[in-house]
Amino acid sequence: MITRRQFTLTTAFVLAGGLRAVVHAADPAPAHKMPSTAEIWDGLMAGNKRFVAGKPRARSLVPLRQELAKGQYPLVTVLGCSDSRVSPSLVFDQTIGELFEVRVAGKDGQDVADGEAGELWVRGPNLMRGYYRDPDATAAALRPGGWLNTGDMARRAADGALFIVGRTKELIIRSGFNVFPLEVETALNAHPCVTQSAVVGRTVADGNEEVIAFVQPDPRHTPSEAELRAWAAARLAPYKRPARIVMLDALPAAANGKVLKHVLKGMAARL
Repeated sequence: MITRRQFTLTTAFVLAGGLRAVVHAADPAPAHKMPSTAEIWDGLMAGNKRFVAGKPRARSLVPLRQELAKGQYPLVTVLGCSDSRVSPSLVFDQTIGELFEVRVAGKDGQDVADGEAGELWVRGPNLMRGYYRDPDATAAALRPGGWLNTGDMARRAADGALFIVGRTKELIIRSGFNVFPLEVETALNAHPCVTQSAVVGRTVADGNEEVIAFVQPDPRHTPSEAELRAWAAARLAPYKRPARIVMLDALPAAANGKVLKHVLKGMAARL
């Protein structure tokens, strides 16, 4: 007979928003107080030794990582790419490790300077040959020389570390400035009463884009829009601050917990 003592969970893969939701649901303490490891996980994932959070909004998870580490439950962030098979880079705070060969390229295909944001390209024996019966999608993703455009935006630090700053298709152009939703989401998610957030662009009459933030608050305490605006103002440049902040009981999500941003863009257009 197989018993629970013989086989226990060793690794749990979870999106950052889902992890924060579990914390808020399991925490009986006030929103500003971090729950203990036992309060979160006891009876939930007994025997677990590692929690892996995807979609790196890691700055808002730093307190949780510190708390989990006390109980020998390391929390790590990985970059996943379904178009390649990349060994997980177990790193923290929105940085990623080596992905075989890596480039950060501009729209002209040339490498950008360190510190500048560009398209993240990777190359290696792990890459796909193309999308099944979809030559247009293949041509859009694969570049000459065996490179794959991952669709992620990244910047390289002087020491070679790579930082994911957002997705190419999610980039918001506001008054000529680039706004990466991930940066705005990270700032909002750091608020102790925010479970998760999602930021999209909304096109206005002059062809410009506005930043629209959808926020799923902690059900025990819903912050006011004014409170969140003040929080964002202290952490974001004026052009990055949301023009609208919309509270939702729950963000629309797929079965795996991934937020459905195309649904939110439709909602933003109707505001």
